Amino acid sequence: MGWLAAAVLAWLALAQPALAADDFLAPQDAYRYTIDAEGDRIVVHWKVAKGYYLYKKKMAVASTMATVQLAEPQWPKGEDHTDDYFGTQEIYRGNVEVPVAFTVHSGERPKKLALELKLQGCADAGLCYPPQRWKTEIDLPAAASQSGGGGFSSLFKSKSGAPGATQQQDDFLPPDEAFRFGAGMEKPDSVALTWVIAEDYYMYRDRLQVTTDTPGVTLGKLQLPKGEMKHDENFGNTEVYHEILEASLPIARPAGSGGTLDLKVTYQGCAEGGLCYNPIVKNVSLELPPSDTATTLPADAQPGAADASSTSRAPVAEQDKLASLIRDGNLFAVLATFFGLGILLSFTPCVLPMIPILSGIIVGQGGTVTPARGFSLAFTYVQGMALTYAAAGAAFVLAFKQAPQAFFQQPWIITLMTLLFVVLALAMFGAFTLQLPSSLQTKLTNVSNEQKSGTYVGTFIMGALSALVVTACVAPAIIAALSVISQTGQIARGAGALYATGLGMGVPLLIVGASAGSLLPKAGPWMDVVKSLFGVLFLAVAVYLAAPLLPESAVMLLWSLLAVLSGYWVFSLKARDGNPAAAPLRGMGLIAVVYGILLLIGAASGSKDPLKPLDRLAASGGGAGTQEHVLAFQRIKTVSDLENAVATAMAAGKPVMLDFYADWCVSCKEMEKFTFPDPGVQSALANAVLLQADVTANDDADKALMNRFEIFGPPTIAFYGADGVERKDFRLVGFVPAERFRDHVKAAFGS
Repeated sequence: MGWLAAAVLAWLALAQPALAADDFLAPQDAYRYTIDAEGDRIVVHWKVAKGYYLYKKKMAVASTMATVQLAEPQWPKGEDHTDDYFGTQEIYRGNVEVPVAFTVHSGERPKKLALELKLQGCADAGLCYPPQRWKTEIDLPAAASQSGGGGFSSLFKSKSGAPGATQQQDDFLPPDEAFRFGAGMEKPDSVALTWVIAEDYYMYRDRLQVTTDTPGVTLGKLQLPKGEMKHDENFGNTEVYHEILEASLPIARPAGSGGTLDLKVTYQGCAEGGLCYNPIVKNVSLELPPSDTATTLPADAQPGAADASSTSRAPVAEQDKLASLIRDGNLFAVLATFFGLGILLSFTPCVLPMIPILSGIIVGQGGTVTPARGFSLAFTYVQGMALTYAAAGAAFVLAFKQAPQAFFQQPWIITLMTLLFVVLALAMFGAFTLQLPSSLQTKLTNVSNEQKSGTYVGTFIMGALSALVVTACVAPAIIAALSVISQTGQIARGAGALYATGLGMGVPLLIVGASAGSLLPKAGPWMDVVKSLFGVLFLAVAVYLAAPLLPESAVMLLWSLLAVLSGYWVFSLKARDGNPAAAPLRGMGLIAVVYGILLLIGAASGSKDPLKPLDRLAASGGGAGTQEHVLAFQRIKTVSDLENAVATAMAAGKPVMLDFYADWCVSCKEMEKFTFPDPGVQSALANAVLLQADVTANDDADKALMNRFEIFGPPTIAFYGADGVERKDFRLVGFVPAERFRDHVKAAFGS
């Protein structure tokens, strides 16, 4: 009997969905209504069945009679509801009354009023109905009274007479009665446009146009539903609309903007009887609702964006592609991709300073460093870096809407880190010994007698500080992860991507740690020399960190001093037998001395680039100096500065490039040195207005400007068309080589 019981249970389980489906009410039963006429208004009484609800924004009441126009319904306040179909929406449950005033424009008051009700709703159990359009008629008494009505009418009544009858000119409706137009703000970033089209009339899709001259407001592409294909004697095969057309117009505007939005709406339509109207122009003024945040246009609403049916696709920015992968991709693929991107980042200048830091930590252990010991130290350092990338990145973007690297580039923090590396350098030189108090050392030794007290903790902390201060990288991969955390709340996925990126960046460091036993000299006198060498490298890191805080001439002098002194020290080294060190080693010291002298000469001549110390001398001698290659950026500071500059450029018919820059941003310096001076890049930017926002200070104005673009730090480059609209899909993050940047600029300005 056991198998019989199992079969019965299985049948019941399979039958359950069918039984559940039968339990749902038909739309007419779930959403019952009656309509009363009271003077010059009607009241629609909705009775929503228990366990069902209606979406407020999916409801409408329209007159299908040319002589009667309805005012905007007085929608009561609903309740907030979140579901899988439309997100958070206002809904109605139970009994709902919707008063609607109406006006009779001409002729005798009709005895009946033909209406169309639009609605859409769902059941709490999970079923959502498709949009409903119900047509009905109610009696209109001559005097104010209540007249119940309800039910459905099968068809519109014909106004054109019997088939084959010919209409006279006087039989056609005036344009405003044939195409009743209304507009209103549906959200702070979109306008709702509605046309009620009389029976036997239609509107052309491709004759719709909306423009504005309101300062600071940019209109997106009009979002239209799919129409019907019709062969028209005037325009051939074209797409048209009948009965009701509802469109949405996205708008972009800055934070805190308000006032009036002036729109110029143009449309055109015809009557089935053969008359085509001239283009109709309506000027509409709408009050902009207050908004604390700036609004931007969606990718598919950018001016010139392709229709959804188009086979061509707008480009998607690299950071947006990666953000989409984090949100929707396979978790293993996400982690593997960002680990690989981290490996690529490890070879950029913003990560290379970590190699001497870790090497110095390993050398500072003294004695014989085994591969296992070196790898464990490197692994600890990398974990400090990767975990900090993940934890600090998630925390800072949620709390401050910016990358942690931007926050930690404060002058006092950089100063402390610079002093820390100077102290570490002095310790490497043997000026003093860094160790914990003896009592704490004893306690830690009791915990582990296999490592020096504090070594791993200190290494972990140094890895964390390096991630926050030393590696000031803002690349597409990092921006993508921060965007997902900020915009979608998927903290685990975003933080996981950041952690994988940190691990990838640490791969070279793990190799350095694992090979320490074979690459570093054995214990002995040479270890003191190696420690001193890493002391020099720590001083180089200190100069590198302090550079954004000092005048460029002072930085040149510091590099010169470090090169001369360290070169002279290397040149003076002695071998074990007391004779001068090997010739190749002394030659390297001599080269360092010469380079330091060249830096000194370059600083005196006004050069600012340690890699090209004699560029000013070459320029004065008729050579190709760098000064002539500098792009003429116009500096902006605030959102208002940006809007004014973009408006001025739009009036002149010029595109705009906006570069976010900071003194501590390594990739920004790379763009200045390798990309912007390229003749092809300068030619592509010749007709553009070049704006630059220096966000080094990271003050309130800088944060407001970055929040306007929803970015987390430099380097980010934004492009505007000659129409004053940002081409968001063409944003760039991180360093881009000259050739690729040139092609990107041409595509952005040509879109």
